[in-house]
Amino acid sequence: MEIESISISETSTMIQNLLDRVSDEEHIFLSHQFVDMRKSIDGLATILQGVYELNPFNGDTFLFCNKKKDKLKILQWDTEGFIVTYKRMERGKFHWPSLSEQEKVTAVKRKDLKRLLQGLPMEKFIPKRNYSIV
Repeated sequence: MEIESISISETSTMIQNLLDRVSDEEHIFLSHQFVDMRKSIDGLATILQGVYELNPFNGDTFLFCNKKKDKLKILQWDTEGFIVTYKRMERGKFHWPSLSEQEKVTAVKRKDLKRLLQGLPMEKFIPKRNYSIV
């Protein structure tokens, strides 16, 4: 399939197919460390096991972003093997939040994953404003 021939509805379908593979909203993790996008499945799984001390084989969904915030990879395990989804923004950047390096990963909900893939800020990281009636 040529890039020029991908329609918005097909892109929405691809995002929906990815979201359908995410079963539990609490098991989607953003990596706090930027990752070299040349890493393959084994490289990403090694980061999860070695650096983060997480099990990549338990069905959780892990998101990795590059420093320029224009590329991301999503690593998922299904019962038969790994699935890697790679997305590159042609214009603009992903709204990847600024995350503390003291923590390794941050859990997000399925709706925030969808917003991120659509190029929107994730609700979890939008500052809340407190208004008072005077």
